[in-house]
Amino acid sequence: MANAKLLRIKTISQYHQVMGLPKPEHPLISVIDLASIEHPPGNEAISLVFDFYSISLKKDFNAKIKYGQQKYDFDEGIMFFISPGQVFGIEVNTDEVLRRSGWLLLIHPDFLWNTSLAKTIKLYEYFDYSVHEALFLSDKEETTIISMIQNIEQEYHSNIDKFSQDVIIAQLELLFTYADRFYHRQFITRKITNHHILDRLEEIITAYFNSDDLIKKGLPTVQYIAEVLSVSPNYLSALLKVLTGQSTQQHIHDKLIEKAKEKLSTTSLSVSEIAYELGFEHSQSFSKLFKSKANCLTLFQPLSFLNASTLFVG
Repeated sequence: MANAKLLRIKTISQYHQVMGLPKPEHPLISVIDLASIEHPPGNEAISLVFDFYSISLKKDFNAKIKYGQQKYDFDEGIMFFISPGQVFGIEVNTDEVLRRSGWLLLIHPDFLWNTSLAKTIKLYEYFDYSVHEALFLSDKEETTIISMIQNIEQEYHSNIDKFSQDVIIAQLELLFTYADRFYHRQFITRKITNHHILDRLEEIITAYFNSDDLIKKGLPTVQYIAEVLSVSPNYLSALLKVLTGQSTQQHIHDKLIEKAKEKLSTTSLSVSEIAYELGFEHSQSFSKLFKSKANCLTLFQPLSFLNASTLFVG
């Protein structure tokens, strides 16, 4: 999709126009039945940028979606969330008739202005997940989500009054909370895929610590680990939190502590030399990290060749 046409859609009204839909009943929020879209923007590969939030529940969708560096075929009921300014692509097989069913919920940031959700929506990390990290819904979960989407649609279809925005905001907050719950369930139930990620994480961190990269580049970043695993940083940390109780950064630090213990117990290197080999320019930074870990002093006290207390200077 390197040569895909880029189309920026600034308003929900513009989206309706591009897709051949009637004008939206509300300019800042819209619920769209995907089956009603009769005129998608051409059959060629296209990249899109929305200036509003997009929440999709897609089924039987025979196009490929590209978000980040991953492509995904939507062959079952799934949800994914896109925040304003994110680039994603659609690639349609010109040999097939485009099929699509499901729902699309569009929310302009102005609709959230001066509400609690204006700030808290940024805390829902799945808006920054990649397409292949979409939420796979069970039939029961799908029914729950569709019910909330239809409640939102019904509210702005009815006469707008001073309570309408509050009711819709409450429904959105409920929807996002359910999405959090369902992602948590997905982290647990998709065991084979997720444990494969854990195994690869261990391999990647171990290989990094056994290479010269520590000296040349310093500690691996969460972004680096996520890129090697082909997952988004937020998805990786959320997955690890559920499965192990620790973030990606904590896993990196645990491996650092393990490597430091190995060097302290099997070599005669000084603390400064070990700190350098583990990617620290200053031994004080190395020492501070150890000070933040419980029981480190106790663990190093038996080492006869090293005064471990120097490790905690500074």
